[in-house]
Amino acid sequence: MTAEKRERPEGAILQGDMMEYRFHPSILAADFKNLGRDIEQVVQAGADGIHIDVMDGDFVPQISFGMPVIRSIRSSTDVTFDVHLMVANPERYIETFVDCGADIVTIHAEATRDVENALKQIRRAGVRVGLALNPGTSLSTLDYIIDDVDMVLLMTVNPGFGGQKYIEKATRKIKALRAMARNEDRELDIEVDGGVIAENLHTVLEAGANIIVMGSAVFNGDPAANTARFKEEIARFSS
Repeated sequence: MTAEKRERPEGAILQGDMMEYRFHPSILAADFKNLGRDIEQVVQAGADGIHIDVMDGDFVPQISFGMPVIRSIRSSTDVTFDVHLMVANPERYIETFVDCGADIVTIHAEATRDVENALKQIRRAGVRVGLALNPGTSLSTLDYIIDDVDMVLLMTVNPGFGGQKYIEKATRKIKALRAMARNEDRELDIEVDGGVIAENLHTVLEAGANIIVMGSAVFNGDPAANTARFKEEIARFSS
């Protein structure tokens, strides 16, 4: 299954206050020795996509998945691969990750000297364009490039480690970004990644996020049962 043959996912469609909600478990928290099994479990339980955190040991201190792993798991499922590049100078790798099967490629605004060109590079590669902002990065970063992105990933922990606690101040940032998107009349996906658990899931949804990434809350315990439970909570909120 090559990247060229796969049907790419559509974006969120906002109609007034209606939007599409999605749930993307982060396999950074999965059992690596049983990665294929864990992915199969969450997909069968209703996950809309798989969030794949690629870390290079430079932009962030940890090292995680590389191209061979993504290519290997790509052959096992057609679900959306939401590839989050926590790497320095991501321009070097965009086409390679698309070739491995990424459907969404997200880069960090803080990781490149020419973010506009990098976003256009993703667009040319034929996949959805994501831009990630660290907790301390201002939304003003988007002032001149918001039209170049399909999704903004708001980090609600500092990137690089799983299992961190949600930064409460991030809720205001989610609200502000949703307001910005509406003011710009943009059909913008807002993804939230970091510390989302059952107790604050409704908080981030109410603030305006529509793509939810959860790692430890899914894979600590029964991944299938946890996925089904969180999908049900999201469906209840959006109904």
